Amino acid sequence: QVRLVESGGGSVQSGGSLRLSCAASGLAYSRYCMGWFRQAPGKAREEVAVGDNYNGPRYADSVKGRFTMSRDSAKNILYLQMNSLRPEDTAMYYCAASRRSGAFCYSRQTYEYWGQGTQVTVSS
Repeated sequence: QVRLVESGGGSVQSGGSLRLSCAASGLAYSRYCMGWFRQAPGKAREEVAVGDNYNGPRYADSVKGRFTMSRDSAKNILYLQMNSLRPEDTAMYYCAASRRSGAFCYSRQTYEYWGQGTQVTVSS
């Protein structure tokens, strides 16, 4: 059974930083998709960063240069380092995973496993 558990959310002021973590268990594959998505109140869930452990991540234009996704494959932990946070980054952040890999990682429909989410709030 696949389980994803996020942590690291919180409240920060504009310009601050946070690092989200996602501990994954039950994914017994050497290569698989993982990513971060977010959903603000009243808005659709959107992609933040997606990729697999062989190819570099793809970032949403709104976070390029500010967010960095990385993975500790030995520990099965996915990270999202968020710098220069803005009020518009306020959302529930979700970790997601899929047994697929490669180009499939760049399609949201690929992701069949989701965490419970962690809230990020950025004040101005």
